[in-house]
Formats: sequence, C-alpha cells, structure tokens
Amino acid sequence: MKAKKMSVTAKQRRAGWIYLTPATLLIAIMSFYPMVQALFTSFKTGSSAHMRWADPIFNNYIRMFRDKLFIRSLGNTFLYLIVEVPIMLILAILLAQLLNNKDLKFKGFFRTCVFLPCATSLVSYSLIFKSLFATNGLINLILVKLGIFESNYNFLGTPSSARAIIIIALIWRWTGYNMVFYLAGLQNIEYSVYEAAKIDGANGWKTFWKITVPLLKPTIVMTMIMSINGTLQLFDESVNLTSGGPANTTITMSHYIYNNSFGKGVANFGYASALSFLVFMMVAVLSAINMKAGDKRD
Repeated sequence: MKAKKMSVTAKQRRAGWIYLTPATLLIAIMSFYPMVQALFTSFKTGSSAHMRWADPIFNNYIRMFRDKLFIRSLGNTFLYLIVEVPIMLILAILLAQLLNNKDLKFKGFFRTCVFLPCATSLVSYSLIFKSLFATNGLINLILVKLGIFESNYNFLGTPSSARAIIIIALIWRWTGYNMVFYLAGLQNIEYSVYEAAKIDGANGWKTFWKITVPLLKPTIVMTMIMSINGTLQLFDESVNLTSGGPANTTITMSHYIYNNSFGKGVANFGYASALSFLVFMMVAVLSAINMKAGDKRD
C-alpha cells in the first residue's frame, strides 16, 4: 500500500514537472537569457556593430554618476514616485471604501466610471492630456473664461507645471486600477466585523484605521510594490505628454535609457544596459523594503 502511494506521488510529481517545463523554458529563454546578455552588455562600450569590453570594466557604471542628465532623470522619477504613489493609493483605498458600501445605489456604474481610465491606452490618454493642457487647449480656455488667468498659460512649456501635469495624469490613469484590488480585499472582510465594531462604539474613522487598514495590509503592500515598480519604469507619459521637455526637465530614467539606445541616432547599448540594471536594482531594493515592512510575522 505504501509502495502504491509512493508511486502515485511520483506520478503526480512527474506530471507537475511536465506541465511546468514548457513555461520554465519559455521564461528562461525569453526573460532570463536576455537579462544575462544585457548584464554582459553593460560592461561593454562602442556601437552595436563593434562592441568591446570597457576599460575599465565598470566604466559605464562610473559614467552614470557623472552624467548630469541621468541625475536629472533620476530626480524627476523619484519626484513622481514620492508625490504620485501615496496620493494615488490613498485615493484608491478611500474610493474602494466608499464604493463598497452595501447601501450605495448604482455601485456598478460608479465602479466602472472610476476604472474606465485604466482601460484607456497609455498613448491615447497621454495625447488627451497633452491636448487638454495645450496653450490653446480646453483647460486654458476655461481658466481664462473664469478670469483666473489673464491669458493662456504654457503648462507644458513650464518645468513645474509640466511635472505637475504628469503627476495628475498618472493619478487619473492608475487610481481605478488600484481601487479594484482594494475593493476585492474589502469584499473578503466579513461585514459582521464592522457591525461588532459599531456595537462597541467605534466611529467610521476608528473602524477604518483599526479594522480596514490592518486587514488590507497585504493588498496595500502589493499595490505599493506594483506602483513603485511602474513609476520607476515610467516611460509613456514622459515621451508622449512632454517629450521629456522643456529642456529635459521632465525626462524619466526609462525615457533616457530609450534615448541612449534608439534616440537621435545614438546606439549606446552598453551604457543603456548599465542604466537598466541600476533601475532593476532600485526596483528590487524598494520592493524588498516594502515586503519586509509589510511582513509582521515573527
């Protein structure tokens, strides 16, 4: 009987490996192999057709810390990260709490409205915001008509306002996406927990902080990691909304990496690969910090 049981276990194990092997091979070939090749490329210099090992070997990594434009792109990316991610996640959890109310009518309609921006193409929504905030766009028209501005303001031509528009666009685009995760988490919390808290005299604010937030902690950590990952790799908004301007004051790290690889006739794949691995390390470190901070197990 024991031998038969072991035989069944062995068959199940073998079947598991058979099902896993194709996906594992595809991931290894399509993801891990290019990553290893990119790591080797980050230690090389020269054009794509005539690449050679850098001298010294870490020359590309040394160069990036002397590159003023990269430092600017790094600062811009972290500015978007620090401002946009907390606002977006707070709005998402508040909207999820509001739309999880069992007495609210037309919940499906409101949830769809909040989620719809997420279904919009990245390029499309960037172009929409670009037209809205253009010098002769709708926003300028409204502000001038209301008497707030005397004349049209160049939102996308001013560094501070251009950065603010990117942040507003990111919040508009991704708040609904994160709200869906929080909404799913809230629906897994038994309503009797809230009723018990209400009987004990807890008001809405205390219930939110003492019950909702602790029970949603795994979801909050997950959305924070995804948001940090996405913001550090921010590309479409910088390219399509502001083109990195004015004068590269809104350029992001991914946009700068693209420019070094394919932009303006440059094909510096060695330096671009080194920059990419720095972004990879930042994503890994920040994700590890979030996971450690969110894991309260002994």
